Amino acid sequence: MTRLTQRHDTRLPTLLIAVGATLPLAAEAYVGPGAGLSLLTALWGIIAAIGMALFFVIMWPIRRMCRRRKAEAAATAEGQTAAQVSADQTSMHTAQARTAQDPESPPSTKTVEDSQSDARHASHRS
Repeated sequence: MTRLTQRHDTRLPTLLIAVGATLPLAAEAYVGPGAGLSLLTALWGIIAAIGMALFFVIMWPIRRMCRRRKAEAAATAEGQTAAQVSADQTSMHTAQARTAQDPESPPSTKTVEDSQSDARHASHRS
């Protein structure tokens, strides 16, 4: 062993003995019923908040998938005749129905531009 490791070998047991000697053997403390119930309530609140956050993070994609399926089923049951409607129109109709029924989907660019131009025209009229 080198001289440096010998010095650390003697410090570690000394440090452990010093820490062990300063620790109390018994904790003589009292937590009253008010403080105990407050602590338990706070703990349960934190656990419930974490649980609900995890639940909603897991359920969000499932709810969105169900809404999309429902919108697509409503669009196809709405009176779609396969002989008269091309594939492009069907996909556009499904996308419009999905956007109209799914509040979590972002608005299209045209919708945003129209609302911004309406707001500009309304402010100039005043």
